[in-house]
Amino acid sequence: MTGDYEALLPAFRQMGVDQFVLEYATPRAGGIDVVGRALGDREIGLGVVNPRTDRAEDPARIVARAEEALEYFAPERIFLNPDCGFGCFANRCVNDHDTALAKLRSMVEAGARLRKRFA
Repeated sequence: MTGDYEALLPAFRQMGVDQFVLEYATPRAGGIDVVGRALGDREIGLGVVNPRTDRAEDPARIVARAEEALEYFAPERIFLNPDCGFGCFANRCVNDHDTALAKLRSMVEAGARLRKRFA
């Protein structure tokens, strides 16, 4: 599927789950507003790093994505995640250990910055 999550909202609304873990590290998922307007009462696992690139994201950029989500979700309902984890596709790993670690460190740094603001 490409495009925002609009087409999935009816199914999302019917699901008896508290948290949706969604990809938002790339523009192909659309804006956070689509899900935020419909499901702001739930938790969001916010995809903020792209496992397919070989550079770690800037923590400031991750903070900016979380700030977009803050328009719809309470701070305690936002969880930072990599898009689709760091899994492998068949015999080809998406990223190496060092790159994945750097990306996770960027997420941790962004999370620390955000927690300072809301502590």
